[in-house]
Amino acid sequence: MPRRRTLLAALIAALAAGAIGAASASAAPTWAPAATATIHPGVQVFTDGAQCTANFVFADATDVYLGQAAHCSGTGAATDTNGCTAQSLPLGTPVEITGADHPGTLVYNSWLTMQSQGEADPDTCAFNDLALIRIDPADVAKVNPSIPFWGGPTGLDSDGTITGDKVLSYGNSELRGGLTALSPKEGASLGDDGNGWSHTVYTATPGIPGDSGSAFLNRSGQALGVLSTVAIAPLAASNGVGDLSRELAYLAAHSSFSVTPQNGTEPFRGPLLPV
Repeated sequence: MPRRRTLLAALIAALAAGAIGAASASAAPTWAPAATATIHPGVQVFTDGAQCTANFVFADATDVYLGQAAHCSGTGAATDTNGCTAQSLPLGTPVEITGADHPGTLVYNSWLTMQSQGEADPDTCAFNDLALIRIDPADVAKVNPSIPFWGGPTGLDSDGTITGDKVLSYGNSELRGGLTALSPKEGASLGDDGNGWSHTVYTATPGIPGDSGSAFLNRSGQALGVLSTVAIAPLAASNGVGDLSRELAYLAAHSSFSVTPQNGTEPFRGPLLPV
């Protein structure tokens, strides 16, 4: 296990270095103004009718992507959370993106990738929960990567959390009936789980079904993770947040994609509460 963690840390460091290199080697896409962009983190996405919340905007040399949780395209029960055994819709599935004129396309799913790789590590199977939706080129001009209300992200967090660390999020479950005042969330981490693959958090208000896939930021506005689970026990109303740096490291190691999370154009406003 120590060797595995060392290799994982090295891979995450390489990913971060690659992101910096990619940013300097090529210009970022031209984004729509945040005030008028209709596609951004926090919009609702529908995969075969299942509603989730988009997290971050990603890009490579040719395309722009919107992130969602891998389980948003799952075909089993809500309790089927082991990505190495749970069933999912195939790559190529169309995904309706609120604010887009054309459906996006599911092009990466960590669950499908883990199954194709024969992944057996229990922490990876339990918490690697990331999918990419390729945005139709005709809709890219409508995209802005800023997180609503909070601004940012300001980079990628690769340090994880400790108990008490501030976390911020923006959910958009249709169960709220359009009450956007309840979408911004602020709270704290209860610490890491799964050898750093997941962070258990409490926020006010807690994430609910439909918020799945939401972006989580750390106190500095860096992209921390993806809302993956809503807990009933042992910590009722807590949420499990998959670690984005590890999910992207896995993507880079086991797929043909080389994407980087895009920084927001809007300044990060920081937490509302000092502690």
